[in-house]
Amino acid sequence: MIDLGISKLALIGAVALIVIGPERLPRVARTVGALVGRAQRYINDVKAEVSREVELEELRKMRTEFEDAARDVERTIHKEVSEQTQALNEALGGIEPSAESGGGVSDFVPSWHSAHKAHNGRKSWRVKQGARPLWFKRQNNVRVWVQSGAARVKRHRPAAGRARSFFE
Repeated sequence: MIDLGISKLALIGAVALIVIGPERLPRVARTVGALVGRAQRYINDVKAEVSREVELEELRKMRTEFEDAARDVERTIHKEVSEQTQALNEALGGIEPSAESGGGVSDFVPSWHSAHKAHNGRKSWRVKQGARPLWFKRQNNVRVWVQSGAARVKRHRPAAGRARSFFE
């Protein structure tokens, strides 16, 4: 860039003082400073825009490469699945499901499915309530500790032998 030393800046300042005059020199210096600042901001904005465009182009290129790789993997998977399906169909070609088995897989009921059933066939609400986390119960004002009516009355009834103070 331009090599400006102290001696050159002093010479430029002296010439500006003589040409412009001492009254208008501060205003001109402010204007020149503002113009230089605008020019620097403009240059920085252009640099940032160029770098964004370069990064965007790189991202687009990476996206197309990724999409191509994903399509290739998808084609490979579909090819393998179709080959395995064809091989399985060839292997099971002569076998048909027997009538006494009742269809096989569709009749399977997991053991945990019947564990949560009540006597009348409905799901037990206690299991459902117990599966909720405590933070959810507190947030929705669900009672965590269940008390009978007598226990609740005893808990909130004042003690008979205790003397009451003025503030109670």
